Amino acid sequence: MSEVSPVGALLREWRQRRKLSQLDLALQAGVSARHVSFVETGRTVPSSPMVLHLAEHLGVPLRERNRLLVAAGHAPVYHQRPLDDPDMDRLREALERFVRAHEPYPALAVDRRWNLILANDALDVFVDGADPKLLEPPINMMRLGLHPQGLAPRIRNLNQVRGYLLPRLARQAAATGDAVLHELYDELIAFGPDDVRPVPDPADIALPIRIDHRGTELCLINAITTFGTAFDITLDEIAVESYLPADARTADFFRAAQR
Repeated sequence: MSEVSPVGALLREWRQRRKLSQLDLALQAGVSARHVSFVETGRTVPSSPMVLHLAEHLGVPLRERNRLLVAAGHAPVYHQRPLDDPDMDRLREALERFVRAHEPYPALAVDRRWNLILANDALDVFVDGADPKLLEPPINMMRLGLHPQGLAPRIRNLNQVRGYLLPRLARQAAATGDAVLHELYDELIAFGPDDVRPVPDPADIALPIRIDHRGTELCLINAITTFGTAFDITLDEIAVESYLPADARTADFFRAAQR
């Protein structure tokens, strides 16, 4: 999206990205379709509360809500501070406690582009044997997982994992409009077939990730934690990926490694 686009054009792009008509958005937001039309065509300049109201119903990320506000002539309301900012000390400490508490199993925090922020000591399961270039900061965990010189050769059910991760990345890129995520998707999809979909095993409760690690086959499932009521852009864009053993052999491996 252009940096000089008026707020109406930006809101229209987000509405079209969400595949909503003006009437759909109006009904969801509790405003008239005429008002939505006037905003999009520039006949009405929305107030700051109205910009935020429409953005909320369009699921616009906090980063882009600030951009909408500026385009409408208002001040941005969401802060963005790096994790090493003193004001973010409590957040970083909380993240570190979160991932450490998950040991002996792997847990890691990533930003909106899948770049690694921090992880616990069990991260070795994913980075072992990877090309050193893939481990240069910032480590992109999506690239590391699907790259032929990363984790991919050790994933026994690689097509199944690709069939889950690539559509997830595509949805994220479409939902956020982030050109970097689109480029990452194009890069990763070139490494293998893009038409593979996960086929669930009746015995599985979630998609397993089966990894060869130093002579042992580990089977993991993962859970994703986000901060749903964040008012800071940095916090809003952080996700914590926690991995759990899907079988007794994997649990025994990690407990033994911890000892």
